[in-house]
Amino acid sequence: MPSIRRVLVANRGEIAVRVMRSCKERGLETVAVYSDVDRLAPHVQLADFAVGIGPAPARESYLRIDKILEAARITGADSVHPGYGFLSENEEFAEACAAAGLTFIGPPTEAIRKMGQKTLARQTVSAAGAPVVPGDNGPEGAGFATSDDALLAADRIGFPVLIKAAAGGGGKGMRLVASRADLPAAFDGARREAGAAFGDDTVYLEKAILRPRHIEIQVFGDQHGNVVYLGERDCSIQRRHQKVIEEAPSPVVDPALRASMGAAAVAAARAVHYVGAGTCEFLLGEDGGYYFLEMNTRLQVEHPVTEMIFGVDLVAWQLEVAEGKPLPLTQEQLDGRRRGHAIECRVYAEDPIKFLPSPGTITHLRVPDGPWVRNDSGCYEGAEIPVHYDPMISKLVVWGEDRAQAVARMRRALDEYHVAGIETNLPFHRRCLRHERFIAGEYDTGFIGRNAAELTPQASEEQALVALTAAALDFTLAPSAPSAAPSGASAPPPPGARSAWRRGLAR
Repeated sequence: MPSIRRVLVANRGEIAVRVMRSCKERGLETVAVYSDVDRLAPHVQLADFAVGIGPAPARESYLRIDKILEAARITGADSVHPGYGFLSENEEFAEACAAAGLTFIGPPTEAIRKMGQKTLARQTVSAAGAPVVPGDNGPEGAGFATSDDALLAADRIGFPVLIKAAAGGGGKGMRLVASRADLPAAFDGARREAGAAFGDDTVYLEKAILRPRHIEIQVFGDQHGNVVYLGERDCSIQRRHQKVIEEAPSPVVDPALRASMGAAAVAAARAVHYVGAGTCEFLLGEDGGYYFLEMNTRLQVEHPVTEMIFGVDLVAWQLEVAEGKPLPLTQEQLDGRRRGHAIECRVYAEDPIKFLPSPGTITHLRVPDGPWVRNDSGCYEGAEIPVHYDPMISKLVVWGEDRAQAVARMRRALDEYHVAGIETNLPFHRRCLRHERFIAGEYDTGFIGRNAAELTPQASEEQALVALTAAALDFTLAPSAPSAAPSGASAPPPPGARSAWRRGLAR
């Protein structure tokens, strides 16, 4: 079995930092790759070795397999961790790593291939006994070539339907279609977007499950045939099909449902002889029925909430499994470890009203701290948020003995968090964590859309707070001009004297 000593992390930002930290705790050396705009990024500064791989656009740097392999060669790396995004679910990259004699810290290429094509994944897990959303993969399972064919299939399935890209995720190439008249334009738009995002414009149809919850099951397999699941994560707080807030466990999943969904996820993983960390995503209907959506053959952005409630390091598990070691815990042991509740908020550099990216320089940064607060970040004060990549600043994660404590702790942590120089979605998170429906755990994937008025700040609340504080300080601390003082007024304080405001602070 391979012995890992030096890991090249083929990624950037907070996930590159996250992976490197686990490597360093295990005494492993790390290699960073970086584009021109990332030369001073935290993952570059943290790594033992760093290699520039090209200009800022990802297609010219982080998506260049040849440049990443060359970086591994010149630094003597023996393994590659892909993180998530970029090349993490690219079977050609996994094959190229193997051909270069590098250990790919991820699943086998065949598993990536089968689960990467959504239509093939549906066929595979359905044969394994996992329930799938009713739909149509197109003629011979190869997607639909024309809107006319898709329209006939939609009539059979019944409206509303979802048009979905076969080759990707993240909401790209996805359209909700309510009626026959809307389908042709939606079909053409979905194909164009899918082709631009994934280089593959294949689309298929699914029955739209109304007001579902998005539940995912973390699975893990080793090279000895062992597969386990580590509970569920509720990822239903989404905007434009992108997850914003995640929590574990789900407020609506009971032990029986957890066991059933876990068994379905394990069956799906076994069907492709899965090794390493993976996630099976499901839609949970209002009636309690659940349906397989897709399998992500990588570590998920929201993996920290699972780590928090199980007390494990999933990156360390990835490294051990890649070396051929068996899983460190059995299913029974894992079931006995689950404790408490964890919530993750994705903090983005974006306008909290329109959710548009807000690139620029972070001029001031104050991150929360305290008991059971974790902030996975790839930024620092003075860092530049470039326009070329996902604008994530950090993943803020908290743990509590129960959900009520976790919600209260996250509210406190969000109130401590301050970023200046760019817009962030912190005001949105503060409002969401105080919304009565979220507090009650009563939400689904349409929560943000239905409650937009209550969740959208009317102005930059953070800037307003800063302005009010500054005005109060100016009013309290500034001495009055003697000429303007009315008759009988007390004289202004002598130089160096404390104002009433400062005396109050000193008590």
